[in-house]
Amino acid sequence: MITGSLVALATPMHADGAIDWEAFARLIEFHIEAGTDGIVVAGTTGEASTLSFAEHCALVREAVALVRGRVPVIAGTGANATAEAVELTQAAKDAGVDACLLVSPYYVKPTQEGLYRHHRAIAEAVAIPQILYNVPGRTGVDLKPDTAVRLAGVPHVVGLKEAAGDLDRMRHLLQACPSDFAVYSGDDATACEAMLAGAKGDISVTANVAPKLMHQMCRAALAGDESAARAIDARLERLHRDLFIESNPIPTKWALMRMGLMGPGIRLPLTPLDPACHSRVADALEYAGITLC
Repeated sequence: MITGSLVALATPMHADGAIDWEAFARLIEFHIEAGTDGIVVAGTTGEASTLSFAEHCALVREAVALVRGRVPVIAGTGANATAEAVELTQAAKDAGVDACLLVSPYYVKPTQEGLYRHHRAIAEAVAIPQILYNVPGRTGVDLKPDTAVRLAGVPHVVGLKEAAGDLDRMRHLLQACPSDFAVYSGDDATACEAMLAGAKGDISVTANVAPKLMHQMCRAALAGDESAARAIDARLERLHRDLFIESNPIPTKWALMRMGLMGPGIRLPLTPLDPACHSRVADALEYAGITLC
């Protein structure tokens, strides 16, 4: 079972929007050295919705090659069409990833039965560990706890990233799901409490800029050390909030640029961080002890 601080990795880009492969390699090493427990590539923070199919697959292959088995690699392979999600998941398996992360189909607003059949079809088509991803604030559809529990019985469906930010819901899921089904936080602001309640880790945006602290916080929370986990999390609380001052990954990519880890590139329809927000994100970084260039 994959546990700990799992970074939802941003995708570095040049000013013209082309993927910056050199910066991508630097980011991977930055996370390995800082203790990040797993790399999640081509997810929401990685701007997967703006990548072509070829770019998506190339990014996944390159991540596996760069990581070289040192930590698990999880590939985002969700899509709003089931056939496309199957194709992406098969490509990720062929690339050698450890697991796939499948966001609920967005925009089309399937029923709960549709969500169940969608994920079951992918799991039946591709024999690789698959983590469900519920983020209703972005997809417009909510994978209900009862549906998640139902899917937990499907072979190859091994976990759930729950990003609704509702701790009562998280506690219910932890009680209702089988013990070998991993429930992860997908909401940095509540991740510490979720792990103290039994979640297996955090698929994290904050880890992009504060990987060592996120690793330490997750390790303490998973060990049940409440005082240590909450003390570390207190240093990160402004990042948990202010990295979402505009749509993710806009603030995160600006922060990584200020840290000297990537250039300014971001793809439309996302735009660079509004200058009015710069000082707030910079203050959050400095509060966490992060040095800016």
